[in-house]
Amino acid sequence: MRALTISAHGGLDRLEVRDDLPMPELRTPTDVRVRVRAAALNHLDLFVLAGIPGVTITPPWVMGADAAGVVDAVGSAVGDGVRVGDAVIVNPGLSDRTCEYCLAGEQPLCPRYRLLGEHAPGTLAEYVVVPAANVRAIPSGVPATAAAAFPLVTLTAWRMVVTRARVEPHDTVLIWGIGGGVALQALQICKRIGAQAWVISGSDEKLERARALGADVLINHRTTDVAKFVRERTGKRGVNVVVDSVGEATWARSLGALGRAGRLVTCGGTSGPMVQTDVRRLFWNQWSIMGSTMGNDAEFDAITAELHAGRLLPPVDSVHALADGRAAFERLASGEQFGKVVVAVE
Repeated sequence: MRALTISAHGGLDRLEVRDDLPMPELRTPTDVRVRVRAAALNHLDLFVLAGIPGVTITPPWVMGADAAGVVDAVGSAVGDGVRVGDAVIVNPGLSDRTCEYCLAGEQPLCPRYRLLGEHAPGTLAEYVVVPAANVRAIPSGVPATAAAAFPLVTLTAWRMVVTRARVEPHDTVLIWGIGGGVALQALQICKRIGAQAWVISGSDEKLERARALGADVLINHRTTDVAKFVRERTGKRGVNVVVDSVGEATWARSLGALGRAGRLVTCGGTSGPMVQTDVRRLFWNQWSIMGSTMGNDAEFDAITAELHAGRLLPPVDSVHALADGRAAFERLASGEQFGKVVVAVE
């Protein structure tokens, strides 16, 4: 089997396409094997490449979390919901489905929660084996490259916007890092709800492309004092919700833009993990600061329904062949992408 792998942490030079990996076999009666047609990159892949504290890989380690493909084998206990030949998307989040959180329908809170490509062999390969509960059938007409770009960022953004922040049509939502996958999906979900979406980037080109997706207000953080701008445009009221996946570099400005009883929801810290918060402002303004990771089965069903309806398809920045996987990583690492960087596997 061919796959994009690493055998040690480090830079882009550690990436290696290999064609001598064994075909993954079904491990349990509830597993399925997917013939991967396309896989998409996430910032998680850059973190795995560099090395994540506490996470150990077994060389040769297959990279990648997102995938779309066709089911080519099913376990004996897999029901009729998944059949050989189905076009599917893959949920990268793996849980044991026996803990109290899983039984309550909150799989991403499982103490043994894992992600493909980080804690389990990933999707940048010709085949991947996952539990049947982690795949959903999709229309065969959805391009594999768009389908592969869909699961992780859409599931993450859906939980952030719909479940955690509970965005409503009257809300104004400030979204950092437009051009990144989660931010773009948060934008599309906010517009689907009917909320106002204010987007932030350091690139005027990305901001204009976000306008075409429905962004209401464009803010270039390199030329604009974000918090001051928001306060002026809202009559000092601030926004209802901030979606921040950047962390250290943006935290103070996020809170500076957040109105009374505002909700800040975060799913990451691409600029660094350590932030400072003035607790006096926190309690006086009665803010809610929320973390969010991936999504549960019900949320995966919800985004799959959107995909079936032809909605929330993520922009695809570029498509690279598996043999040219390093170029895909270079594109993601550059920060210049608008949308998802995808690897065509077949």
